[in-house]
Amino acid sequence: MEGIIMYAIIETGGKQYKVAAGDTIYIEKLDVADDSEVVFDKVIAVGKEDGISVGAPYVAGATVAAKAVKTGKAKKVTVMTYKPKKNEKRKLGHRQPFTKVEITAINA
Repeated sequence: MEGIIMYAIIETGGKQYKVAAGDTIYIEKLDVADDSEVVFDKVIAVGKEDGISVGAPYVAGATVAAKAVKTGKAKKVTVMTYKPKKNEKRKLGHRQPFTKVEITAINA
């Protein structure tokens, strides 16, 4: 079975993800519409049956195709700062935006 790629390591949003065809991952928010195609060209490594090819810094000509399923916000994280004996406290909430993508193909 020539040309079947097992997995790839991509970089997006300042983070690295190990993906294979059919995977669903949550990444930093992308400026794309839902149900649209996304192509990741920053492929760091590609693993096949016959070994792994690592780029310097990226693998030349390798891309990962994905479909943006939905965009949303993660659960709220509450941050509390407190200084004892000073009557100083502050409560903050944060919801990180994300994009859920489904990997459709890995092209090398």
